[in-house]
Amino acid sequence: MNRTVITSLLLLLGFATLHGQQTNAPIDLNKARQLMERRQRGETLTSNERAYLERANAERRKQQGSPANQRLPRERLVPLTDMSASDRYEGEDGGLYGGGRNSPPEGHRRAAEAELGKIRPLNAEGQPDDEGVVGFVAISMSNATQEFSRFKQLADRSPLRSPRVVIVDCAQGGQAMAEWAPADGRPWDEARRRLAAAKLSLRQVQVAWVKLANKGPTGSIQEHGRRLERDTLAVLQNAKAQFPNLRIVYLGSRTYGGFAIGGLNPEPYAYESAFAARWLIQRQIQGDPELALMRAPLLLWGPYLWAEGSKGRQVDSLVWERTDFGADGVHPSDSGRQKVAELLLKFFTSDPLAKPWFTVAPSAATSTDTLEEPSTILVNHVGFPTSIPRRFQDQQGIFPSVGGREGLDLAVSKPTCP
Repeated sequence: MNRTVITSLLLLLGFATLHGQQTNAPIDLNKARQLMERRQRGETLTSNERAYLERANAERRKQQGSPANQRLPRERLVPLTDMSASDRYEGEDGGLYGGGRNSPPEGHRRAAEAELGKIRPLNAEGQPDDEGVVGFVAISMSNATQEFSRFKQLADRSPLRSPRVVIVDCAQGGQAMAEWAPADGRPWDEARRRLAAAKLSLRQVQVAWVKLANKGPTGSIQEHGRRLERDTLAVLQNAKAQFPNLRIVYLGSRTYGGFAIGGLNPEPYAYESAFAARWLIQRQIQGDPELALMRAPLLLWGPYLWAEGSKGRQVDSLVWERTDFGADGVHPSDSGRQKVAELLLKFFTSDPLAKPWFTVAPSAATSTDTLEEPSTILVNHVGFPTSIPRRFQDQQGIFPSVGGREGLDLAVSKPTCP
């Protein structure tokens, strides 16, 4: 009997040792990659497969020097634009503006229209001048400068861009929101240098695109997200102080981070950066004095850049493939830059809360908007007329300020000029 017990114990010990050796066995990168691809395609992994993938991710973070308290993403992350008012992620509902809405509420839309009416060509002293310019800048980090510089190339060649709009890429490698937050930070010196090189004065800057990100985020959404929100608030107030005629800032969050190697900005942190942008917009809508228009520009969403990898999103056909990113899985490849640049160009030439200042008059550009449908005509203070076809007012998706009855409600409606 004792011999039987001893034999059983030895067998159990041997199994435990073998199991421990298997647990500590080197990670098969090909196997881990295949498991990740299966999960991204929506396949359900077994508990053993999930455990293996979690161990592979933990080993990857260890080797890359990633922060120890970075969380792993959920099995599924739903694009903010696809979430409804009843959906929840970490206690947050859906929609770019909350409540399942991808367009700004009525009061904020009207405030945006008022700011749009103040955007006009200015001379170097910041005075209205028909021969002046509308300065448009980007403020953010390395991904943004790679994407916005490509957008500038496309926009500068586009017949839709007003010749009065001057685009300057002030985003800089390694300079995330935390680096821009100090008013005397180095990124602001470089931004002023670039503006001077482009012969654009600080008083001519009236519009900006700010892409929210910080390096190596950790902790919960309330920890890293609120930190990103605080840093971005400081950036927005700094921008208003630097550029006294800054009227509107279009906010953007990160692209997909599921291919990231290391801790620079993996999921779920890339996905969650959108909530920091939304919190700031909601605070301004609610009348937060820190975001009053004397202290900060009016905030709107620019194009929403996140989609769930190759599974994409419901509002359009945007997907992110591994080939859209460089070796680190974070910075965009050439195809990734092109995707963001095209999203930006489509947004600024189509969205009713961006198109009025960005585009030329319909008669000055080749237009596909003919007498087939009525259009609303908006004319700002310097005669930047822009037609807004009703089909734009009925769209949903990456043009978040558009959405059925939330489109522009202006007084004059007449056929578009051919």
